[in-house]
Amino acid sequence: MEKFLQTFSSERINTSQWYSPETGIYHSKHPSVNLPANDSLLDVDSFIFSHKHNGRTALVDSLSGYSISYPQLFPLVQSVASGLRHHFGISQGDAVLLLLPNSIYFPVIFLALLYLGAIVIPMNPLLSVSEIKKQVTLCKTKISLAFTIYENVDKLRSWGTTPVVAVPENLVNDFKEGRFSDFHKLIAGKFDLVERPVIRQQDTAAILYSSGTTGASKGAELTHGNFIAAVELFVRFEASQYEYLSSEAVFLAVLPMFHIYGLSLFALGLLSLGPSVVVMRRFEASEMLKVIDKYGVTHFPVVPPVLMALTKAAKGLCGNSLKSLKQVSSGAAPANNKIIEDFVGAFPHVDFIQGYGMTESTAVGTRGFNTKKFSKYFSVGLLAPNIQAKVVDWVNGCFLPPGSTGELWLRGPGTVKGGYINNADATMSTIDKEGWLHTGDIAYFDEDGYLYIVDRLKEVIKYNGYQISPADLETVLICHPEILDVAVTGAMDKVLGEIPVAFVVRRDGSTLTEAAVIDYLAQRVAPYKKVRRVVFTKSIPKSAAGKVLRRELRKFLTSKL
Repeated sequence: MEKFLQTFSSERINTSQWYSPETGIYHSKHPSVNLPANDSLLDVDSFIFSHKHNGRTALVDSLSGYSISYPQLFPLVQSVASGLRHHFGISQGDAVLLLLPNSIYFPVIFLALLYLGAIVIPMNPLLSVSEIKKQVTLCKTKISLAFTIYENVDKLRSWGTTPVVAVPENLVNDFKEGRFSDFHKLIAGKFDLVERPVIRQQDTAAILYSSGTTGASKGAELTHGNFIAAVELFVRFEASQYEYLSSEAVFLAVLPMFHIYGLSLFALGLLSLGPSVVVMRRFEASEMLKVIDKYGVTHFPVVPPVLMALTKAAKGLCGNSLKSLKQVSSGAAPANNKIIEDFVGAFPHVDFIQGYGMTESTAVGTRGFNTKKFSKYFSVGLLAPNIQAKVVDWVNGCFLPPGSTGELWLRGPGTVKGGYINNADATMSTIDKEGWLHTGDIAYFDEDGYLYIVDRLKEVIKYNGYQISPADLETVLICHPEILDVAVTGAMDKVLGEIPVAFVVRRDGSTLTEAAVIDYLAQRVAPYKKVRRVVFTKSIPKSAAGKVLRRELRKFLTSKL
């Protein structure tokens, strides 16, 4: 274990330079970064494409090899924006649904909509119709247009008059078919947008759904300024820390772009730097290995289950396979020490780092930085530039010094400015009057200023990199005629991080089985949200105020393992 925790006292910095015992505020150890003024007329598209680089290939489809070059990228974004205006009447403030898996066209569509000042609502394409309806209803916003894969077109058209554009997955053959004619018109058009709207940094750019600290999904309202902060303080800052991250770098995009982690990287920040982004439409372990070698992938952002798959694959390889990898970065969910040790042992030539961020912080929080002389593999890194933090005792509200464990609070330009759309109560409970984002995660800083995530107060289940709200599943399950009461929590899983487990109180006389409960929910939610286990119980532990005591449920599961 010691070899993974090497530190050098001569490199440690006096905590007085980054922690104030008077205020309890932790400051970034990195120099501040100058961001554009908040009142400036600078949208995130203009910010991204204002950066010059020598990049050649921007986006590559891993299966077909079909690509979009950097010289083509911005003109293509502008042309699609023009087509959206002329063919569908999309204008500033319109809400557009992006129900798409990874594709080289995802960033193009996303940036084209932002170019017009539209509000983009990315969602997981695996969501059921009822789940889509629920999230759209939360927005209380009319959807002006929807993009999705062809298989989803009918189900979207079935519940409204919103125009739906099918986006092809097979980039070579699908354009020959008439079912993608609307999308073909957007891609094949020419830029002739006479006048662009005035877009300011405080204007809403996207609504991304998050479970927040507790409860059901909520729409986090992110601005152009928030995304500019993500580009500069997350992606471009990390690039500045590594000399080998240049326009010659090749990134593998497996992380979903509808999630803030993948969105910030592949649809925004990396496009300002010039590396190639190889896009996998869906994750398959065997295909991942082929793609890394075929395209010479150098950088691979992952979630812990993918990290495990990569480590496992390395054991059966020989020769020069996977030798192109220079850095693997993990986020979105905690990776346990054993997973990290196994990976570092299998890939001694690869830099491994972790990072921390939330949808509500626009993925801005911390980034790791490791060298052969100074390794903090188990930490999620140092605070990013311009970011402040507090560690707070969740019982008495007192702030805590380095080495003490408490709830992590963050403050910085990535913090969601609009809060949760149409949910003032949730916004007030998550972001206080001083701008502190109460993350719900339990953490501590070590004596070098590195952050460690220990546990979390929030109830969200992190399954295979996805966030699942227990309240969402309980709402569905309680509708079953034979279920009297129900609570859902997460059980630890070595491969998937956590799996959803339902505690069910059956009505008198019911013979409801575990398989029946699992099947009932599976028919009504996305596949990744299915409960994997059911525990039948006589009652659900609750507080005096009626709040489900999920910690008690988790203790029960732990005792039965």
